[in-house]
Amino acid sequence: ESRAATASDKEINIQWYIPSLAKPSNHTETKVLLLYAYNTNPVKMSDISVFSSTAAFSGYLWIPMARIISLREKLSDLKEQVEILMQGSKSFSTSVATSFLEQNETLKISPSNKPKLSNAKVDLDEKTEEIAKGCLFEVRELLSVVPALPSPLTEIPFDVTLQSITNLEDMFDLANGCIITEGSLLDWIISLLH
Repeated sequence: ESRAATASDKEINIQWYIPSLAKPSNHTETKVLLLYAYNTNPVKMSDISVFSSTAAFSGYLWIPMARIISLREKLSDLKEQVEILMQGSKSFSTSVATSFLEQNETLKISPSNKPKLSNAKVDLDEKTEEIAKGCLFEVRELLSVVPALPSPLTEIPFDVTLQSITNLEDMFDLANGCIITEGSLLDWIISLLH
């Protein structure tokens, strides 16, 4: 079966489209098109002409390119902070050693495979938590289909793991886009787009 014909329990696919390089007028800023599709239950389609699902959704948002680039830089800094915090914990050093050994074994078979990122929840210090809340506030502003009151986040709406922060950073990669397949990050993103 083709990957395009099936989707797991919950999944979101993010793609970016950058319009032609024609310069906008002085009164408008360059915008990029965020294309998304997600499902809330397993989806299997055998014939696209008769496909109808109440569990599959798609849409698009025009977002200023400068805000995406700025947000991605902030998310990259956040990811770096999370990695630093993880280096101080025992679980990270153990998982890195295991991951490194697995990667070396995998490299002998297939050099294109990446080591699996940690799904261990990270305890954030106060500074990193504030950085995270700031980033997530910006994500919420950019993705909310229905504009909400500009109130700051009082808590982080998903489990902070190296994997979830990496997924969030990848989501705003204009060159690639991403697929997120599980977890509380996925639930939060869907809640913004729904």
